[in-house]
Amino acid sequence: MFERRKKAWVAAADMGYGHLRAALPFQDIAQGGRIIAANDYPGIPESDKKIWEDSRRFYEAISRFKKFPVLGDFVFALFDKFQEIKEFYSSAEGIEAPTIQLKQIYRLMEKRNWGRNLIWKLNRKPLPLICTFFTPAHMAEFWKYEGPIYSVVTDTDISRAWAPLRPKKSKIIYCASTKRAAERLKRYGVRQENVVLTGFPLSEEFTKKNAAKAKRDLKRRLEVLDPSRRYRRQYGKTIEQYLGTVPKSVSRKRVVLTFAIGGAGAQAELAQDIVEGARPLLQKGKLELHLIAGVHAEIAQRLLRQKGAGRVFVHSSSTKKKYFKDFSAILSKTDILWTKPSELVFYAAFGIPIIIAPPIGSQEKMNRKWLLEVGAGIDQKNPEFLRQWLPDLLEDGAFAEAAMQGFVEIPRDGAKNIKKLVCGS
Repeated sequence: MFERRKKAWVAAADMGYGHLRAALPFQDIAQGGRIIAANDYPGIPESDKKIWEDSRRFYEAISRFKKFPVLGDFVFALFDKFQEIKEFYSSAEGIEAPTIQLKQIYRLMEKRNWGRNLIWKLNRKPLPLICTFFTPAHMAEFWKYEGPIYSVVTDTDISRAWAPLRPKKSKIIYCASTKRAAERLKRYGVRQENVVLTGFPLSEEFTKKNAAKAKRDLKRRLEVLDPSRRYRRQYGKTIEQYLGTVPKSVSRKRVVLTFAIGGAGAQAELAQDIVEGARPLLQKGKLELHLIAGVHAEIAQRLLRQKGAGRVFVHSSSTKKKYFKDFSAILSKTDILWTKPSELVFYAAFGIPIIIAPPIGSQEKMNRKWLLEVGAGIDQKNPEFLRQWLPDLLEDGAFAEAAMQGFVEIPRDGAKNIKKLVCGS
């Protein structure tokens, strides 16, 4: 049995970046060394693929439409109601009823055999199944997958859709990213023994082999983020406790700011605003700006035409596989990450302070709230006046404090914990 559990099927949904990013740390234990895209695997029935595609296109369209005045916010709010995460402390009692979203997933499985083909293929060799999106986990249980099923939670708090229709009878084991996510699952009716607090599975370029490098990067980053040494004078002993001695000077004083455009491409206009707001700092050589367009080549071309003078670098990748590799390389030299509060909030664990762009959807609102509570993120100010507020926050040591808060408070061993849970070692 032990030998059989050394490998696992790893299933994600190739929709945006979040669920694939969470799956990558398990590639070394994935059967055949590959991650299965539940919405685009070899031999997927056309009917299944169409359901996935319709869902992706609808979400991306809604995300982009949100920027339209008045009507955009109204339409998105209506859509977001279906994936709402309710207040944790409330007068509601008992297990929360299944949402329309969850019922629709089960209806599609029952009426249109959604996911049956995938689980039938996996059942030929029923290894442990790691899912980084709730739908494949629900499919596995509905179609009677014979092996253990693990559902990796990819946000700090989650909607009812993550828990099965009948949670008390479910065999799905949840790998919770945060204490709040774990408690939320129990409130949804998932049995306590099926909820394990593991932490989020971070990229192993920064954890497994390069933990020492993460510390070195943070030491260098603190010097850049705390030019007045205000934070280090006040919290020097704390810094030494976690990092050792921090050098008093570095050769580079320029701040490296990275802005990540999400998978739906809805933040392209914000990227343009950032370039304009940063222009005076770029021209003075005080800032280096990296814009990550992901696989959106057309957005990258638009930003390249706009970037003008100064150290502005626009990155786009031909495939998502290359994007994740490119992203890790850029992140290792980044001083401040500017992003919407997606799964990237967990990357503050490496001592990278986050400027929080406006959230899209209930789960991102919760991610923002969590990041602010941890102290590892700062809400964005008006991008038009970036030249004013960024230097002020640097001078106050606010980014240095956020960097240390993330490094100290956010666990980095999620992938290791999940592998131990699944494989036993």
